[in-house]
Amino acid sequence: MRNVKVIQHSIVIKAPVEHVWQRMFDPQAYRQWTAAFCEGSYYQGEWRQGETIRFLDPDGNGMVAHIAEVRPLEFMSISHQGFVYAGRDDLDSEQVTSWAPAFENFRFLRHGDITELQVEQEVAAEYESFMQQAWPKALEKLKALCESS
Repeated sequence: MRNVKVIQHSIVIKAPVEHVWQRMFDPQAYRQWTAAFCEGSYYQGEWRQGETIRFLDPDGNGMVAHIAEVRPLEFMSISHQGFVYAGRDDLDSEQVTSWAPAFENFRFLRHGDITELQVEQEVAAEYESFMQQAWPKALEKLKALCESS
């Protein structure tokens, strides 16, 4: 049985959904808004359904995932599969199998030229507190990026 908690966050951004989508997944903008989780974080891979993507810290450690579903400008679903340590994927250790797969879903709701972004994430219980604190900061950074350009 997976040991995960489901957390949810949302934010209203005064920008069209197309702009929010682009800023959220753009490699440079991604580095800025995800600094709330880890300064210097980045991704390797493509935001396309079925693709493998790695979310990494400056030392190259992080998480490996698959893009489970993409509905452009509406929905993105990421299925986290394991950890990355020293350039190697850990998909089957006891630490991973206790929670994997864990989904992270983004819904983009259009309200004219305003976007409501909803985040729903399954997290391992030991990361719940950190993620509950980091998501609001990350979403505020994304909002600022989208509303200032």
